[in-house]
Amino acid sequence: MSDAPPDPIDDVVGVLTAQIEARFGMSIDHLKAAVAAAPIANSDATDVVKWHGMLLDSQATLDRAEDALMSALQSQPSEVDDPTMELAHQVNAAVAVRDGRAMVVRWLLDSNAVGKHDLAARLLARFGQRQGPAVRTSPPPRPATVPQPGRSLTR
Repeated sequence: MSDAPPDPIDDVVGVLTAQIEARFGMSIDHLKAAVAAAPIANSDATDVVKWHGMLLDSQATLDRAEDALMSALQSQPSEVDDPTMELAHQVNAAVAVRDGRAMVVRWLLDSNAVGKHDLAARLLARFGQRQGPAVRTSPPPRPATVPQPGRSLTR
């Protein structure tokens, strides 16, 4: 990796951060502070801040994966071994995650995006968002008496 600063055109996170700042009229740090102080005041800002944080995490993961791959490639003879190929696959996966999160941020910033004005979006806005998970995320409660293997609860 070179020590030169990234080209602004290629800097996905930088471009999206600038778009967020332009949309909300404040720096990303001020927006994060505002969302932390009042998370339900503006659901659009809350969603953008959440996904921007996830985007930053995925970019950091990508940077680490690229650094590991470059290090491995520099120490390789002419043939690339399996561990180095695995590092290349990790870079590809990290790019896919980062790009997916970038797409979500772009969608959140686009007020005319597909799906924001359809019937489902209107119903969601009218009735509010669900407060709990759609499916059970914890194991069911244990019974008061746990049966012993080979024994039944009835005698």
